[in-house]
Amino acid sequence: MINYQPLYELLTERNAEHWATILPDQIQQKLNPQAHGNFTQWNAAVEKLPIPAKPSLQLDNDSFKIGQVNELSKEEWQQLDAGLKNLFPWRKGPYDLFGLQLDTEWRSDWKWDRIKDHITPLDKRLVLDVGCGNGYHCWRMLGAGAQMVVGVDPVQLHVLQFQAIRRLYGEAPIYVLPLTLEEIPEKTSIFDTVFSMGVLYHRRSPIDHLTDLRDCLRSGGELVLETLVIEGKLGEVLVPEGRYARMRNVWFLPTCDTLVSWMKRCGFKNIRVVDINQTSMEEQRATPWMTFNSLQDFLDPDNSDLTIEGHPAPRRATIIATID
Repeated sequence: MINYQPLYELLTERNAEHWATILPDQIQQKLNPQAHGNFTQWNAAVEKLPIPAKPSLQLDNDSFKIGQVNELSKEEWQQLDAGLKNLFPWRKGPYDLFGLQLDTEWRSDWKWDRIKDHITPLDKRLVLDVGCGNGYHCWRMLGAGAQMVVGVDPVQLHVLQFQAIRRLYGEAPIYVLPLTLEEIPEKTSIFDTVFSMGVLYHRRSPIDHLTDLRDCLRSGGELVLETLVIEGKLGEVLVPEGRYARMRNVWFLPTCDTLVSWMKRCGFKNIRVVDINQTSMEEQRATPWMTFNSLQDFLDPDNSDLTIEGHPAPRRATIIATID
């Protein structure tokens, strides 16, 4: 069981008692067997994982490393392997867990390497990671010195994958909550840095998403936004009819200039595009830990610059901004 008391206390210290009061009920409502038919199976997999005694830890290397092979018995290592496989598929990582190489669909470490030198140092900051998946980047944020990291992701499996990693790691000021951004109370303006990576294009209203992100930041706080974009001019936006790269829920892919204009209208300042990168099949691919279709199956087999539907292939931009 995760002890959320330090989180409740910090929220109260930051004048967010309104959220600290309702958060226990929010967590209980979302993390229960009625919310998903596989919850009991997933939760049992987490509880059967070994609990290592003071494993060696590395948060600042590319693969995020917990422990050495010799720190678990053969039986414990087999429990580890079986338990993590029961939480399949794994999309964000990679993780190095007592010598077990958990090679996830995404090389999320590549994304972190592209942004880490552009953001305001996270030392002693309260950080929010929206749509955090299993919390891979949350761990990297903690390794970068954050006081506490709060991730939100509504997918039960992702939350339980995080809990599996945290069980192996031990107590830490990092939490992944089974919530959406919209379930954080309005005007909870307490976070020093807010990350939204790979979320904006899934929102029916990008302006509402940007406004909600802004309202989570304290005065002077920083937003790190990463999303799909297209090449083109100010005002141009791709609104896919049907699917985009076989995804159903993709709504708006703006040009960078268009996205910057949206952010200005939402009150962001000091806006700068720090990275633009076309996703490669080396960065997103099927692995033994995620055997379903991946990027190569979503692109035109004769032209990797196009999706299977004929849209521009996934191109991602990272934009950093602040508020007054």
